[in-house]
Amino acid sequence: MGEAQLVAQMVNPMESMFVKELVKQWRAQDSYGAWEGKSDEALIEPYIINKEQRKAMPIIGDPDPETLWRLELFYNAVGLTIEHQTGNMVTPMMKMHHEGFGRMILSAGRLIVVNKQLRDVHRFGFPSLEKLAEDGEKLVAAGVEMIQKYPDVANYG
Repeated sequence: MGEAQLVAQMVNPMESMFVKELVKQWRAQDSYGAWEGKSDEALIEPYIINKEQRKAMPIIGDPDPETLWRLELFYNAVGLTIEHQTGNMVTPMMKMHHEGFGRMILSAGRLIVVNKQLRDVHRFGFPSLEKLAEDGEKLVAAGVEMIQKYPDVANYG
């Protein structure tokens, strides 16, 4: 990723390739058109959890289905952004304990391109849109780097 592209993302996180893909994931879930009038920022607003909201959440808790769904859409967007950049199909797999800890992996061929240990999933979110974009782009960059480093494993059929 070029330096100019990184600067543009810092100025407007909505221009991040990852955030654009995340918005597409949300729009694809709207089978009845209920969110057509919503802005892209409003769609991904549930990912933003400010300090006061985080303080109000219990330290230990079970994630609700909506939080798990948001988590899945986040990692689907990471995987699809990696796919767009590499041409390799990326598949997510999540193993989650009901108490909110587990693991998310994204694989390409026989290669694990992202391996994320998850804890406190009931508190999944980011303090700002910029941090959401930054963390998503970091995961994408790590996945792309892994595929570039081990292309034979990623393309193994």
